This record gives sequence, structure tokens and C-alpha cells, in this order.
Amino acid sequence: MSVLADAVLPLIRTRSDLYRYSAANAHGRDMHEAVDILDAAIPTTDPAEIYSVTHKALASSLKVIARADDSSGIIGDACRRLLELHPRAAAAARTPVGKLIDWMMKFQFDDEVDFFELDPVAYGPALGETGMKAYRKRLAEVEAKLGPRPAERWNSGHSHEWFTLDWNAQRLAVLDHDIDAVIRTHAKDRKVAAWLEDTAEAFEEIGEIDLAIDWAKQATDFDRGHQSLKAADYWCGLLEAHRPAEELDARLSVFRKWPSSTTAARLHKAAGKAWPDYRDEVVATLAASPRDAVLFALLTLKELEFAWNLAHSLALDSDHTWSELVKAYEKVDPIATLPIHQRLVENELVEAGAQHYRLAARRLAKMRKLSAGSEKSAEVNDLVAELREIHRRRPRLQQEFDRAGLPRAPES
Repeated sequence: MSVLADAVLPLIRTRSDLYRYSAANAHGRDMHEAVDILDAAIPTTDPAEIYSVTHKALASSLKVIARADDSSGIIGDACRRLLELHPRAAAAARTPVGKLIDWMMKFQFDDEVDFFELDPVAYGPALGETGMKAYRKRLAEVEAKLGPRPAERWNSGHSHEWFTLDWNAQRLAVLDHDIDAVIRTHAKDRKVAAWLEDTAEAFEEIGEIDLAIDWAKQATDFDRGHQSLKAADYWCGLLEAHRPAEELDARLSVFRKWPSSTTAARLHKAAGKAWPDYRDEVVATLAASPRDAVLFALLTLKELEFAWNLAHSLALDSDHTWSELVKAYEKVDPIATLPIHQRLVENELVEAGAQHYRLAARRLAKMRKLSAGSEKSAEVNDLVAELREIHRRRPRLQQEFDRAGLPRAPES
């Protein structure tokens, strides 16, 4: 092997058992190091060698992921990096078109690992016009062998093949800058908001910004579901980038449709100096959801006193939000946070388990620190003693309290 191959491939290949999460993650980090070495070598290395090593590394990476617990996605991300590098390396190395097409077809239709897709748009420079015609012909041959298209792809014995053909049709429509084909392959029957957003993204990719904005708006207006909410942020992002004068009205309409701390924060940013014109409406609307109202005041407006007062006046019942709030407010008035800390401790101990005990112990230790030197210090110690007594039959709780340095009652 070449010097580059000697440096890269041993980091990709392994005979180790990767069904253990920690082992898979460790090897995944090695794989990323291998891709880093490949990337760094590109400017000074023969393109043919870059392609050869990349091609071998990609083949080996697929064998690795097939027998790995890649729950964290580290190995998968390394595979994707190789898949992004492969078409660029193929183009630079002037890889024979016929050989490249054979590999592309095998990768998509015959390999055991079908976690990934190839992007024919990325392979356009490597294939050239003639190669792309040959590639389309091969795809048509596969489709012809499958017979009539099923009404529901998932019910077909060839669902993977139909998915791969549909994916290629979408990407080739983008490659061709064919507006009608983009709509046909991406929007399909227009019954799913995400498909409308996919259409918008395809139009953005080919520079058809007006169409992208229009289709993103269609996805936003589709319904009130999470796909439309996701599309709404994409629509507003397009306006921010290409029609900034329209963004504020769009953000306001999105907030009114989906009021939350997140949509309010985006409206706040878009409003800029005009924010006071919208403040009353936003605060009043968010009052229906105390969690969102408090988070918006705390994280976006950065008005700590306002957030603290809202939490009490709106009867905030989200322990997580209270936890975030007291973390900030204890810097202003540590004693005032003690009743909240106590409630959070008691809520934590409703459920048994080491994690609950550990979190409660840490919070009690925090309470002792916050109350040190004040008249509340004895009350906190009394609380610790009371909890130890109430939960005296939970030895793991007692152990976690000890580890946190919480006092024990004196022996009688």
C-alpha cells in the first residue's frame, strides 16, 4: 500500500467487536481521524491515489458500520464524510466512467448496507454528459425489471429499489434544473407538508428563490402540525436571506399560529428596534403557557426579575423551567430561591432510583451552600434530617446523601 493508504486504512478497518457502544464510539473517532488525513492530503497528493484510498476506505467503512452499535452516529458521520469526498475524488482522478457507474449501481442496489444514498448531482462532474446519459439508462433498466409501480412502495417486495429510483429521480430533476420535474418528484401528491418543504429546498438549491419561498409558504400553511412548523422557520429564513423587508410580518404570523418561547424569540430578533410594538401582544399570548412565558423572559428578554415574577403569578409548574430560573435568580437573592429548591427536591424524591436520589442530594447541598451564614441554614439542615427520616428505608438515598456531604442526625 501507499504511504497514504498505510496512514488511513488501518484507522478505518478493524477486527474488533463493535457491538459495544464505547468500542464503536472509539473506533468512530479513529475513522474521523482517517478522513481528516485524507482531506489534508488532497492538495499535495496524486488525485488517483486520493481516489483509490477513498474508495477502499469507503468500502471498509460500510463493512464496519454493518456490525457496529452506532447509536451515537459517529461511525455513520464518518461514512457520510467519505461519501461526500468520493465523487470529488473520482472527478479529480478522472475515474473511468463505466467503472464508476458500475460501482454506483452496485452500491445502491446490490450492497448489503442500505443506510446511505448516493447523490447523482455530486457525481455529475465525474460522469460528464455522456456518463450521465449512461447512468440514467442503467436506472431505467432497473425500473423496467421491477414491473408496474406499486400503489404503496412500502408494500412492495422491492421497496428499497423503488425508494432508490425515486431518490435518483428527485436528484436528477435538480441536476436538470427542471421545474416541472422538481415539483413532480418532490411534492408528489402534495398530501404531506414535508414534501412541500422538500420542493422548496430543491428550488433553493437550483437558485429558484421565488419558487422556493412560494413552496415553503405552502408547507407553512398546510396545517398546524410539526412539519408545517418546521417549514415555517425555513420560510422565514428564506425571507431573511432574500426578502428581508418581508421577514418581520412572516415571523409575526408564525408566532400567532404557533405561540411558543421559540417563535417569540425569533420574532423578537426580527423586530429589532421595533420590538416594543409587539411586546404586549407576545407577553399576553405566552401567558397561556407559563413555561414558554418564563423561558422567553429569562432567555430572550434576559429580564430576570420579570421572569421570576411571571413564574409566580402564572403558577409555573414545570420543574425543569423552575430549575433554570432558580439557577439564575440565586445570584440575585439566594434565600428567595430556597422554597423552590425544596419543592424541586421533594418532587425529585417522588420517584425512587439512584438518579433521583443523586439529583436531590446535589440540590440539598446547593441549598446548604446558599443558606450558609443565614438564619435559614438551620431550616435546611432540619429538612435534610426530615428527608433522611422519611426515607430511612431507602439505603441508596442515604448513600447519595452521604456522598453529597449532607449531615446525619447525631446518634442518640
